[in-house]
Amino acid sequence: MYGVTAVVQCVMSATVRARAVRRSQVRQRLYNLLNGDEGLAMWCGRVMTVLIIASLLPLCFKESSPILETIEYGCVLVFIVDYLARWVTADLKLRKGALSFAIYPFTPMAIIDLLSILPVFNALNDALRTLRVLRLFRALRAFKLIRYSKSASAIAAVFEKQREALLAVLCLAICYILVSALVIFNVEPETFNTFFDAVYWAVVSLTTVGYGDLYPSSDVGRAIAMISSLMGVAVVALPSGIITAGMLDELRGDGGMNDES
Repeated sequence: MYGVTAVVQCVMSATVRARAVRRSQVRQRLYNLLNGDEGLAMWCGRVMTVLIIASLLPLCFKESSPILETIEYGCVLVFIVDYLARWVTADLKLRKGALSFAIYPFTPMAIIDLLSILPVFNALNDALRTLRVLRLFRALRAFKLIRYSKSASAIAAVFEKQREALLAVLCLAICYILVSALVIFNVEPETFNTFFDAVYWAVVSLTTVGYGDLYPSSDVGRAIAMISSLMGVAVVALPSGIITAGMLDELRGDGGMNDES
């Protein structure tokens, strides 16, 4: 009797292990399908790219229609499945065990995926129709293309590697904008009614856009505007140089890897 029980336990244990192995294999195949770049995974990426572009079409029309709603719901359904599949295989990507399932929803691409799904609930639930701001999240679907574009991934990698330098330039630009706004706000209080107007003018001057709706009228104000515009050219050129240099390094790195392979 003891021998029969032992055999049954061995069989059950082997069955459990076999099921665990099959689940692991299925999850690995699913992960390769979502994150690979060859064979079926390549076609899956192309299909997702088409669906992402198609999901942006309703934003091009003011009025809704059955065709646009069908496109919207169909694409969102695929996005939900994609989001859940990536969540299920999060441990294979993040390599942090069970903790990966808690970390994944807070990763940048997962947040973009979730925000691109939320607008559909605005259409399904009348109570949420007042939250029109959710419609703006549809435009975030364009950022999902980063996952399926090698060029976009390279640019994202450049921003990641050069984040400290770019943050330093951003802090410099913010300080410059605030100082310029503070100076012009005190020099020409009759032209700039609020400090926000001065900040708006400083941003426009920094980027050398110059809309012309707000501008200084005194000689001192114009002198400050000229200095602001010249400084703006230098500040705007800094991130361009950093990104260009980083992109060249990224392309050289990819080229070296391709040559070695």
